[in-house]
Amino acid sequence: MFVKIISKEMFSVKGLDITALVLVIIGAINWGLIGFFQFDLVAAIFGGTAAIISRIIYALVGIAGLYAISFLGRDRERYVDR
Repeated sequence: MFVKIISKEMFSVKGLDITALVLVIIGAINWGLIGFFQFDLVAAIFGGTAAIISRIIYALVGIAGLYAISFLGRDRERYVDR
């Protein structure tokens, strides 16, 4: 029988993982729109690519993408044999 080990660290990392994943999805959708339709949704919503809020969102998406690289090497669930 396998028992799942859950710790407080997993809960805090899980929130960060979800936030990063949402930002990466936003970035992917935005890049898809740019590639297919030459339409930058983030710029359209927040006032152009030079607007400070757009630049903040671009930066957050970039940081989230870099953080998401860690998903590749991470063991998502740990089990112990009991």
